[in-house]
Amino acid sequence: MTGGPLGLLLAAGAGRRMGTPKALMTTADGGTWVARAAQVLADGGCADVLVVLGAQAAEAVAALPVGVEAVWAERWRDGMGASLVAGLTAAAEHASRPAVAVVHLVDLPDVPAAAVRRVLDRAEGRSDALVRATYHGRPGHPVVLGRDHWDAVAAQAGGERGANRYLTAHDALAVECGDLAEGRDMDTPEALRRPAAGL
Repeated sequence: MTGGPLGLLLAAGAGRRMGTPKALMTTADGGTWVARAAQVLADGGCADVLVVLGAQAAEAVAALPVGVEAVWAERWRDGMGASLVAGLTAAAEHASRPAVAVVHLVDLPDVPAAAVRRVLDRAEGRSDALVRATYHGRPGHPVVLGRDHWDAVAAQAGGERGANRYLTAHDALAVECGDLAEGRDMDTPEALRRPAAGL
């Protein structure tokens, strides 16, 4: 028997362009990006949440909400693909045996729980599901990967290459979330200062 959806938050990078690990960036209320993103996954319907960590992992672990599990990405310096592989490996070994994983990124601070709920609703808990959020037609996160695809996605991922190529090749279902957020990666201090386009 499989468990409920599992949230998989990729938060291992050093944030070289930001000047600090993005997991440890703070929100307006003083919370960390990693805590907020983990809570978004939980509030969006994920029964369990795994956070993949690398740079300054000890500090990031201390910021995690109660009940959220940390996963160490040994090769986190290789890029996001290595973090995704570490996360999918941990998901496959998780005691709850989830049918789907909801992959999210720590540097999307405006994406709300409603976006997670929307992609999960379209995935319908199917182990063959492939669903991705889009923002005014632009592919983004969160992404739902059904368990049937985990091995194949992990085999293609590496370096900065995540699941995008696989999702495109297998016609992942696009779910528009542009009414909920911009879904824009925050990679630099300049990006944070850029005004929102409006929803």
